[in-house]
Amino acid sequence: MATDGDAVTHGLQAHLTLTYVRYPSLLVLFLHLPQTTKNFSFGLRIQQRNPALEYEAGRDREAVENLERMCEVGPSGADSSGMSLFTDLLGDPLCRVRHSPNFLMLVRPSPSSVSPVLLVFVIELHWSVQVAEIAIGPESREIVGVIRGCVKFVTCGTKKPRRAADDLDGASPVSIYAKVAYLLGLRVSPFHRRKGIGLKLVQRMEEWCKEKGAEYAYMATEKDNEPSIQLFTGRCGYSKFRTPAILVQPVFAHRLPLPGASVVLPLPTADAEALYRRRFAGIEFFPRDIDAVLRNPLSLGTFLAVPGGCAAAARWQGVEAFLAAPPPAWAVASVWNSKALFRLEVRGAARWRRALAQATRTIDRALPWLRIPSVPDLFSPFGLYLVYGLAGDGSAAPSLTRALFHHAHNMARADAGCRVVAAEVAACEPLRLGIPHWRRLSCAEDLWCVKRLAGEYGEGGALGDWTKAPPPASIFVDPREF
Repeated sequence: MATDGDAVTHGLQAHLTLTYVRYPSLLVLFLHLPQTTKNFSFGLRIQQRNPALEYEAGRDREAVENLERMCEVGPSGADSSGMSLFTDLLGDPLCRVRHSPNFLMLVRPSPSSVSPVLLVFVIELHWSVQVAEIAIGPESREIVGVIRGCVKFVTCGTKKPRRAADDLDGASPVSIYAKVAYLLGLRVSPFHRRKGIGLKLVQRMEEWCKEKGAEYAYMATEKDNEPSIQLFTGRCGYSKFRTPAILVQPVFAHRLPLPGASVVLPLPTADAEALYRRRFAGIEFFPRDIDAVLRNPLSLGTFLAVPGGCAAAARWQGVEAFLAAPPPAWAVASVWNSKALFRLEVRGAARWRRALAQATRTIDRALPWLRIPSVPDLFSPFGLYLVYGLAGDGSAAPSLTRALFHHAHNMARADAGCRVVAAEVAACEPLRLGIPHWRRLSCAEDLWCVKRLAGEYGEGGALGDWTKAPPPASIFVDPREF
């Protein structure tokens, strides 16, 4: 098409000439016929492109919310009891990527939702002019597909440091960082599936990720989500990579005591950053901008659990002093307020389930010293706290991990509407035994798939092809995209 106001002329046959002028919402066609023309038939086909567009809140928010609700309705995601988990993004479809350093959300309008176009025919025939006006496209707007993505530097492995003359044996390994994209929140309308919309959205998002310099892209889904797995592994070239577990603990009406003689200390943000970088920067998926994560207003703090009676429990003297003479065991974790980003709701529960849950809460509130494991109200919108950055050292670290989760539980208990505490950890996480959770609420095996985007290796070249790396004992789950 020509640019605005430019005229383009085409010779259709020896005796026909077509001239058109293209404007943003107007297409004017001039068909010139010689005087000698007696019989003439003319056919015209207009085909408008329907590409993926960058999300604009004022234009797309309502349509995206309609799509999200449409994708969650029905038996998809329901278990054998008929219950399903619904998510409310609180009017912000970007909430799961907004806090990442680079992010994008793409929307795919319906072919019938293009902007109206006025088509004007000006046909010159035997010195007479005939004009016809046709409006193409309805006024309504429908979004049939969305996808979100973000790009950041994360740890993909470690390497031995270069030895200098004064280096000591046993020097800590150096983290290898790679620019990695995370694709999430892919939705396609049930009425427009099996038309390649999801594939095109993924491909367009991958193009943007490459433009941002991403070497790898990964996605997460449920292990039994066959359509999603088939799309990414079967058509987009991803391979199965990691199988973390999402462990969920309900928030009771009573407080949870700290186990044993453990003590939980809040760490200053600067000390928390130094501790993570000094001891745990080699954990897979550790974000290079950990300082931005810890300083985000949604991060409610970093906490250190130590045995009672140790020097750190008596007086905190800074991370350098702590690492110079650490206690025999310790554990650290941070807490993220996901309740401010989205709410969850369990729907489809039978009345007897609701009544039983209500009864347990009533008894728990009336008799808190019994410490009854009551069922919180999950049948109305609720929020969660995410425990992230879990790490530790020593044989008693799992017990100290339990102390951290009890502390997070008590924090959530004081926040109205926060009814569960969750964590996502590697399948072989050594501290997993210390994480309290209900099996019924948890996901024992999630699935992460990965794909190499770049042809050449960047900083991560020292590791080789990360997609073929064996699973590590621990991973870092960034709370900004949980």
